[in-house]
Amino acid sequence: MDGTEAIEAGALSAGSQLRDARERAKLSLAEVAARTRIPQRHLEAIERDDFNALPSTTYSVGFARAFARTVGADEVAIAASVRAQLEQSGRERHAYQAFEPADPARVPPRSLAWVAALVAVLILAGYGIWRASWSSEDDAAPIVTAAPKATPRPARGPTPAAGPASGPVVLTATDEVWIKVTDASGKALVQKALKAGESYQVPADAQEPKLTFSRPEVLNVTVGGVALPPLGPPAKLVKNALLTPEGLRARAATATPTP
Repeated sequence: MDGTEAIEAGALSAGSQLRDARERAKLSLAEVAARTRIPQRHLEAIERDDFNALPSTTYSVGFARAFARTVGADEVAIAASVRAQLEQSGRERHAYQAFEPADPARVPPRSLAWVAALVAVLILAGYGIWRASWSSEDDAAPIVTAAPKATPRPARGPTPAAGPASGPVVLTATDEVWIKVTDASGKALVQKALKAGESYQVPADAQEPKLTFSRPEVLNVTVGGVALPPLGPPAKLVKNALLTPEGLRARAATATPTP
């Protein structure tokens, strides 16, 4: 049974709503594909409510939302309609997707990355020229006073690990993101999509809780109220990150700063 048969009598399916909105916007499927960077065959499948032609539930909802934004439809209502059609169609749904597809319309073009790299090179070159000029002026200035004796500095001890030693571990989403937290036995403590502004506190008695998720740039992690660096680079899958205060402190101490 496809999505159209599962819609209540008199109600438009998600595909019908998107097709009507596209026609009102006077856009062809090829134009929508060019704007969203979604393959046209997927857009055609969405308009005919053939969600089995798409890779997964997550792709179905994500592509439909991008389609709705482009043609001026209500993306929240469209996403809810797609989920309802998938549930009624009997299609198997996965409780957890290890990787969420990014919205194609939000992926920056390659030319923008090249421009950003060129600007960074020019800034570094300008700083080097200024630094060399400043150093030359210092070398030319006459020395009028003797340099003070250097005071011996005490030996440095080891650098402490970043973050507090204890406290509740809290995960807070700044955008919708799927998370899965398991304990030492592999039992799932939680697996769900955190919406923007929603938080999850790791139980204090959980044994070796570990986190698997994607999009580290939209998940803030705090220990005892103190924010830690992201647990991974943007748009990358992170597997089994230890969520104890000690594990997070060790991870933050070795983390490479994100440029």
